[in-house]
Amino acid sequence: MNLTDVAVPNLVPLPVLLPLLGAALTLAFRRSPRLQRGVSIAVLAAVVAVAGALVWQTDVNGPQVLWLGAWQEPLGISLVADRLSALMLLVSGIVTLLVLVFAIGQGQADSDDESESETPLTIFHPTYLVLSAGVANAFLAGDLFNLFVGFEILLFSSYVLITLGGSAARIHAGTTYVVVSLLSSALFLVAIAAAYAATGTVNLAQLAIRIGDLAPGVALVLQLSLLTAFAIKAAVFPMSAWLPDSYPTAPAPVTAVFAGLLTKVGVYAIIRTQTLLFPDSPLQGLLMWAALLTMVIGILGAVSQSGLKRILSFTLVSHIGYMIFGIALATPEGTAGAIFYVAHHITIQTALFLITGLVERLAGTTSLDRLGGLAVASPVLATLFFVSAMNLSGIPPLSGFLAKVGLLNAGIELGTPLAWLLVVGGIVTSLLTLYALTKVWSQAFWRTLADAPRSTETAAAIEAGTLDVEPSADPAGTVLVDTVRVDTVRVDTVRVDTGSRALPRTMLGATAAMTVVGLLITVVAGPLFAYTQRAATDLMSRDPYITSVLPVEVRR
Repeated sequence: MNLTDVAVPNLVPLPVLLPLLGAALTLAFRRSPRLQRGVSIAVLAAVVAVAGALVWQTDVNGPQVLWLGAWQEPLGISLVADRLSALMLLVSGIVTLLVLVFAIGQGQADSDDESESETPLTIFHPTYLVLSAGVANAFLAGDLFNLFVGFEILLFSSYVLITLGGSAARIHAGTTYVVVSLLSSALFLVAIAAAYAATGTVNLAQLAIRIGDLAPGVALVLQLSLLTAFAIKAAVFPMSAWLPDSYPTAPAPVTAVFAGLLTKVGVYAIIRTQTLLFPDSPLQGLLMWAALLTMVIGILGAVSQSGLKRILSFTLVSHIGYMIFGIALATPEGTAGAIFYVAHHITIQTALFLITGLVERLAGTTSLDRLGGLAVASPVLATLFFVSAMNLSGIPPLSGFLAKVGLLNAGIELGTPLAWLLVVGGIVTSLLTLYALTKVWSQAFWRTLADAPRSTETAAAIEAGTLDVEPSADPAGTVLVDTVRVDTVRVDTVRVDTGSRALPRTMLGATAAMTVVGLLITVVAGPLFAYTQRAATDLMSRDPYITSVLPVEVRR
């Protein structure tokens, strides 16, 4: 064994420990926003570096395992980094780092004043780092109970983040999110108890061996219990109705990281348990139908919306269906396509929600009925939206197109009627995604503000000829406010950037960097596809994971 083999396993717990340590430090530095920012950035940058090292190490030397405590294996807690979890750690680390930079830019633009800022620094930084630790713990968990702990860590911190600001809308959305999350957690805990009662263990590697000895009916109940819990967390139809009402009300950076990451932790758990615990799943057909309905119903919801945040929330639900599509095929090609799609979608969905935050900051609204002229007001923002929208829609040669082609090819290779139905559903969903995002582009960015529809009262006033239009500046003198009055009563106000107000450079730079990361996936698509295929091969064979985790004497 060389020195690298000895040293790198010690890196396995760092993606969890570093953010927890950083959270403690940011609490200690709560009176110094500058120190909080420095600690948070340094910690997440270190997590990205560690994740990069783990990607290399797992690809070269196989899964890296670290047993915590002095318990005899396999009774202790194991952290396992294989190709799948290492890639998820790297992508999630990049996303959390760039969203943090965006949030810092927002805080600086709002003068770091908790009474003014949507992301109070004293609360935001430690909570955000705890969220990062929970995500990492979920990806590295080697047993069901530690996976549950990871979910609870990230959910606990997300409860705080989703209600930042304390407005009525956020409290309402947060309540829905909390209730749904508690329900899924309760179901997951019941499933863990049932798995332990049936097999005497919750270690994933040991479960992979022992579940095969169970009666088919018992194994099916365990599978359904775990799938239901994870499907709620991943927003798989019909358990996805909570998402569009929960995410849009949170502050922009919070919405972005939730949309990019949290549902993907649920998808990761489905990939891990389906491939490792239930390789010969009798529920393949059920998963295919769930994938199809998630794709189609989600995108139909997006098409019917008039608010940018809700459109993106429904597209988020819809594109979860592509990931379930790949998992449901239960082939190495389908699993590889699902992993590639997860990595692609995390970056693109995060970028689009960051762009939406900038749109709201620039125009004061995300309603398409009140937007227009954004391409003139901010050509850079328009370019970022266009690139990310085309990527999500699957326009060649971008990574969204490559990811969809991989999944469609896997479906065609399987060749069953349901697989072909999923292929058709995937194509239709992609076209409707393009339609929904093109509608946003044409209405919010391309048309002039004067062409934007206004309120019913304003339309009636225009018809009656009783308008009194008063252009004026806000107190800072930077934003033109077009106030329409009817008999001296204001009925409609539209904010538009006049060019004298630039978007905060830090926020714009973080958004641009997130968009570039999405483009880089296109650039490295060949090597990344090869990596995901190797990851899928290991997942489907199960041997590399099991033999790395369990000593020979307990593989029974």
